[in-house]
Amino acid sequence: MTETELPAPTLVAEAAQQILTTLKADHEFGAFQAASLEYSEDWQCFTGFPVVDRWNLEADSAPLFEEGLRALALKAAVHALTGDEREAEIPIAVPVDEMTHAMLAQAQLLTRIADAHGISIIHQTDQEHTDYRAGGYTHECYRLAWGEPPARYWLDHEEVVRRRDVLAGLYESIGMGRSGREHQLDFAAVAG
Repeated sequence: MTETELPAPTLVAEAAQQILTTLKADHEFGAFQAASLEYSEDWQCFTGFPVVDRWNLEADSAPLFEEGLRALALKAAVHALTGDEREAEIPIAVPVDEMTHAMLAQAQLLTRIADAHGISIIHQTDQEHTDYRAGGYTHECYRLAWGEPPARYWLDHEEVVRRRDVLAGLYESIGMGRSGREHQLDFAAVAG
């Protein structure tokens, strides 16, 4: 992906604002938001949300929902302007991307809302870019649409990598290998 092929950030910002307004005005948006935030019982990610300083599901879920929605609107705007799904996979910060997964899990609601308004929601894991950086294309588009993104959630890629290394060391210290992707616990042997 090269930035020269992408639409001007001003065009993306304008389109993203309209997309966000349209999504929020849909009669099913409230149900979509509630379902996305209810997903919290299944939020078991060890390397996405936990990179946020002093992460707290109850305090952070609503503001992070807004950021996830804005990220999806930016990607939908790039797609609307280019017609290219790969180009629309612009860099998104890891915690924000993790929130979009909770939103995408509400497939029926999100699909109905998007389809009703001719909006393409773009996300494919093998094509996504979580290498967001302040000053880059996504940052500029976001800034023009809504002002500065909250640095609490829109973490630069290098900082995410550093924090994931910290987490990996802590997880390893309690027997969780590969940042929670494996362990050697025998639950039958553990008194409960």
